[in-house]
Amino acid sequence: MRHVADAATRALLLRGRRPPGPTRPAGTARRGGGTARGAGAFGGLLSPDSRNPVVTGVRLNAPVTVHDIARRLPEPTALHAHCRALAMLEAVLESEWAYRHHSFDARWSQAQAMASMSNGSGDEYAIVFSAAGVYVRGFAHESPMSPYAADGPWPGVLDDVPAVFRPYVEEPAFSDEDGMPVVTACMWREAGDDRWKAGAIDFPEEATGDPDGAAFLFGLLTDRSPEAFQRWAEDYHEVPVDLAAVRHILSSRPLTEAVVRALNPEVALADLAQDIAEIGYPVA
Repeated sequence: MRHVADAATRALLLRGRRPPGPTRPAGTARRGGGTARGAGAFGGLLSPDSRNPVVTGVRLNAPVTVHDIARRLPEPTALHAHCRALAMLEAVLESEWAYRHHSFDARWSQAQAMASMSNGSGDEYAIVFSAAGVYVRGFAHESPMSPYAADGPWPGVLDDVPAVFRPYVEEPAFSDEDGMPVVTACMWREAGDDRWKAGAIDFPEEATGDPDGAAFLFGLLTDRSPEAFQRWAEDYHEVPVDLAAVRHILSSRPLTEAVVRALNPEVALADLAQDIAEIGYPVA
């Protein structure tokens, strides 16, 4: 399977590390005359140590955890479409793959697709879509529930993962060099389930507003509005982002030359052929 054979490279990419290659130092020019912010910039979204996180536009006074996120995720087909759209939007906005946050591989294996996010600072998620259902793994590197702080995955995070998804728990691309799962938040939904599930977890007693990093990691999956992506993209990419074009792609409408040019005048539809094929996004 491709994801196993390529595990070393994928493990680097999914843990916020890039294979050797060109880098863009902080402060250097970006398209539109802006400068590159820190790789971890998430705009107005939640940071891992936020005390009062905002999830889908609602400010909560209690800690937000993976259980709250599980209640706000859409059904699998909608999540698949949204993740694919996020990857397509970033492919248009940023020509260099290494500087994108969101990716989507429609053929991660013959029977699986994978959506991923990596902010370049060690925070990441991976979502595997298969006939068995959907498996979601997230890692916030500053979380007090980090396996590196707890000497292994935090109790309860992975304990209840169904047998059908256990291979993903042990997947090399989702583990470190010693085979330890790199995870602070985990959700799943088996085919036929009517809701998302997460393990029975005793969260840290002195929990921050986002103890497992779930609200921070999955903010653009719980607030799926075009405006949310526009805010994030304008902050990170530091260019104006056309809201109508964002709405077009988030609606999974076929990609056109006009939509591409509205988002990035420096890119043509033909330039995106490889990205379109990998993401599996429709074209007019």
